[in-house]
Amino acid sequence: MRKAASSGARTRARELILQALYQKQLAGHDCAELMQQFREHTAYARVDQKFFDDGLAAICEAQESLEQSISTLIDRPLKQLDPVELAILLIGVYELESLTEIPYRVVINECVNLGKRFGAVDGHKYINACLDSAAKSLRQAEVQT
Repeated sequence: MRKAASSGARTRARELILQALYQKQLAGHDCAELMQQFREHTAYARVDQKFFDDGLAAICEAQESLEQSISTLIDRPLKQLDPVELAILLIGVYELESLTEIPYRVVINECVNLGKRFGAVDGHKYINACLDSAAKSLRQAEVQT
């Protein structure tokens, strides 16, 4: 039971990170401003706060590098990606690269579910394909087992 509650809090943290990254793209807010704003958000009380704080800070810090990685996975210029899909791919590639304790299938599944919930129609299929490709290169040993 405890694990399910923990994974639910982590799923909600990913949703909040997605919202923050989307807002960053559209409104141009910096990460410190977003961190403060989302910590005051009522939903913050129900998320894995450490996962949110660490994830948002790490993604913001490494965004340029993450975007370079994403650009090798996609079939169009980065600027043509839907902002929701880009935010989800940032989360997914960050987790695949940096959070190796989370199984790659969990990362992909969580991101696909974010795409189904918040993305464009069938956008989750694109996210799945991109992250599957990323997992094959970033987690080669894990994917082969």
